[in-house]
Amino acid sequence: MGRDGERDGSRPRRDRRSSRWDEHRRARRHELTAATIVAIRAHGAEVGMSQVAAQARTSKTVVYRHFADKNDLYLAVCDRVAEVLVGQLQSAMREAADDPRETLVSGIDAYLRLIEADPEVYRYVMRPPKLDRPENDDPVSDLCSVIGDHIAEIISTELRRQNRATDPALTWGHALVGMVRAAGDQWLAARPDLEREVLAGQLADLAWAGLSRTVTPSAASSAS
Repeated sequence: MGRDGERDGSRPRRDRRSSRWDEHRRARRHELTAATIVAIRAHGAEVGMSQVAAQARTSKTVVYRHFADKNDLYLAVCDRVAEVLVGQLQSAMREAADDPRETLVSGIDAYLRLIEADPEVYRYVMRPPKLDRPENDDPVSDLCSVIGDHIAEIISTELRRQNRATDPALTWGHALVGMVRAAGDQWLAARPDLEREVLAGQLADLAWAGLSRTVTPSAASSAS
């Protein structure tokens, strides 16, 4: 045994205790984040910390033990929503990967499906709490950037398949996300009677009118 209580080069016992505590904290943050999402669904996007604590069957003191403030909790919810949304986008687009237009429709529909299924969670994520934080710390922009990058990679793949330059892919990917987000926000606020599938088709038609000229082979190249 060494002077610091180590045996055969193993780490001190306090390190193992610290590791177990870190794992406990991560698990507890995960549980509290999930409880927050349930509370948002029940009480709306303006949910308070008392309602979150009640949903988690604990106290606000315990919630603040694991989250520095309301903004910290908000960021955790954004991370969870981003994880779910990107997973749904990848799955939907993978199923339609052989057809560029159907891939576009599937991606748009996956985004709109989140809005339709969880409107209050969507409102919560898209309207950050007005708290002090760095100007460049914008989780909504981060989420849209992740989705835009993913769409851009799909466009790049199609352009590479055609032996064409991929330079425009990033612009097109992020432009598509901006268009769908703006239309989705307006749909959520003012057009509840418009069916999701109809809106997805409308947006796909608009986007495809431009993309079809740039990410699909021309008649001449197809014939060669």
